[in-house]
Amino acid sequence: MTKAWMVRAEQGGRLFDVFRDNNIVAIGWAEVGDLRDVKSRKSIAERVAASWPKTKPQSVAMGAGQLHRFVNEMAIGDMVVTYDPSRRVYLVGEIADEYRFDPSFDAADPQVRPVRWKGEVSRDLLSVASRNSLGAISTLFLLSRGVVDDLQRALTSGEPAKIETAASESDGVEEDVFQSMEARALEFIKDKVNALDWDDMQDLVAGLLRSLGYKTRVSDAGPDRGKDIVASPDGFGFESPRIVVEVKHRKGAMGAPDVRSFLGGRHSQDKGLYVSTGGFTREARYEAERANIPLALMDLDELVKSLLEQYGKLDLETQQLVPLKRIFIPGWP
Repeated sequence: MTKAWMVRAEQGGRLFDVFRDNNIVAIGWAEVGDLRDVKSRKSIAERVAASWPKTKPQSVAMGAGQLHRFVNEMAIGDMVVTYDPSRRVYLVGEIADEYRFDPSFDAADPQVRPVRWKGEVSRDLLSVASRNSLGAISTLFLLSRGVVDDLQRALTSGEPAKIETAASESDGVEEDVFQSMEARALEFIKDKVNALDWDDMQDLVAGLLRSLGYKTRVSDAGPDRGKDIVASPDGFGFESPRIVVEVKHRKGAMGAPDVRSFLGGRHSQDKGLYVSTGGFTREARYEAERANIPLALMDLDELVKSLLEQYGKLDLETQQLVPLKRIFIPGWP
C-alpha cells in the first residue's frame, strides 16, 4: 500500500514556488551531506550527532527519524503534499524518483525527492478534522487515510466537504506540543478571517489601522476607483502620512497588472497598502519593490499576524469581527 506524506516548504512556505516550479520536495540538514548510501536510522543519527555535537539527544532522534523517512521510507508512487500558507492551498502530487542530494535548488535544503504534481486543493475545501491534522508543525510526517481521502475528494471534485470526516492524528508525528498548538490555532484563525465577507474584511483592515493610531475613511459599497480605505492622522487625508489601502478578498493571487493599476492613481506623497487574502504572485511582489511610492503588500498570513499583535488595541467593533480568547497553558523554564 502506498503512503502519503506532508513535506513542509520551510517556514512561511518559503520554498513552495521552488517545489512547484522544479517538481521536487526538499528538506534541510545540509551538514549531514549525501545520504544515498546510508540505509539505517542509527547511521543517520550518528551523522546528525556528528554534525551538531551540542544537539540534545531528543532533537538528534527527531532529525534522524525525518531524514530516514525522507531518504529510505518514501517510495516512488507515494502521495506527497506541501502547503502555501499565503494562498492557503495544498499542492498534491506523487513521488516520481529516488532520493538525491542536490543543493542547486536551495543550499539550506539539499535533501531532494523528485515529484510529479497533480494539482492544488484549497484549504477551504477540506474538513475541519483534515485541516487540524495537516496543521502539525513537523517538517515531514505521514498522513492518515482520512486526510488522504479528503484531499483526493477535493482534488477530484473541487467541492467542499459535506460531512465532517474523522481524520485521526498524523501517524508518528514528533513535535513540540506547544508549538503545535500555536501553529494549529494560527491556521484556524486564518480560516475565521478568510470566511469574512468583503465588507467585514474591509472593516477589519480599517480597524487594524485605527489600532495603530490612524483615523480611517472607508469607501461605500460599489465601484471604489482603486481605493477602499484612506488612513491618516486627521482622518481626512490632509495630514501626512496618507495611507491609501486596497482590499482584495478573493481566492486568486494578485498579479503585477493589479499592482500597477493600484499605483496608477496614487499621488507622490501617498503611502500604499495592498491587502490580498488570495496572496500575490512573485511578479506582483517585484512590481511593489520597484514602485515609485512606498508600497506594502499584505497577504492573509501577514494580516492575521498583524491582527494578533494588535488585538488588545482593537476597538470592540473590530474585535467582534474575529472574536478570540486568550488561553494560558503550563510551560517550563
